[in-house]
Amino acid sequence: MVIAAGPVPSMEDAQSASQDDGVGQSRTRSLSVTDRIRSAILSGDFAPGERLREVQLSETLGVSRTPIRSALQALASEGLLDYAPNRGYAVRSFQTAEIVDAYEIRAMMEALAARFAAERGLTDAERRVVEGALADGDALLAKGSLQDEDRVTYGAINFAFHDAIHSAARCRMLGEMIRLCQSVAPSSHRNIVAFEFEDVRRRHDDHHRIYDAILARDSYRAEILMREHVASVRSSLVRSMLKRGSGSPASGAAGTVADRARAVS
Repeated sequence: MVIAAGPVPSMEDAQSASQDDGVGQSRTRSLSVTDRIRSAILSGDFAPGERLREVQLSETLGVSRTPIRSALQALASEGLLDYAPNRGYAVRSFQTAEIVDAYEIRAMMEALAARFAAERGLTDAERRVVEGALADGDALLAKGSLQDEDRVTYGAINFAFHDAIHSAARCRMLGEMIRLCQSVAPSSHRNIVAFEFEDVRRRHDDHHRIYDAILARDSYRAEILMREHVASVRSSLVRSMLKRGSGSPASGAAGTVADRARAVS
């Protein structure tokens, strides 16, 4: 098991850090621990079905068991972990078909959200979030390479971008459907599985183009660009799974990867 020893701040950490009370400090630590464990799971440091033990994680991360417990609960709610009474938490296994289907459905829903956002417009607050995410992504990619610890940072950037567009869609039902799609955790825009530099750069360039279309109120272009964007992420994920040779970091579907890859790549 390899987990970064130091805290890796996310955008949520930065927001939480502005709170000076004990509750705010506790939440910041919990979010940092959650991000680090999530990154380790998605990087393949834990095998599908492997149990996560609070004591071991506490010693590895150098924190008490309280933020570990909160992190495991949060990751179970995201769908990355399974919980069983008297056994605790274990890494959830996903069939490759489940992951690919979730991406295909998400592509349709996200595209509709982008169309609605272009038609209905972004608020000033939503524009600030999107522009901040784009600027943060530009700065991250300006380094010319990515390290494992950058996965958490980009996950927060990606989440902020997509979440602002969901908000701008002004459609509660659509938001609920997207969240349902993301219950297959590897398809969530928070969870960055395929993390090659060129893949991330293409995705971030997509973000810029999608935002430009939304600002121009070009709903058709925004919809098409978002659909292609999510489809390309799906293809990147499958390529990453093939390179690993036996399913994704959060998948237990070694035997079906190649067949599904041919179908979607």
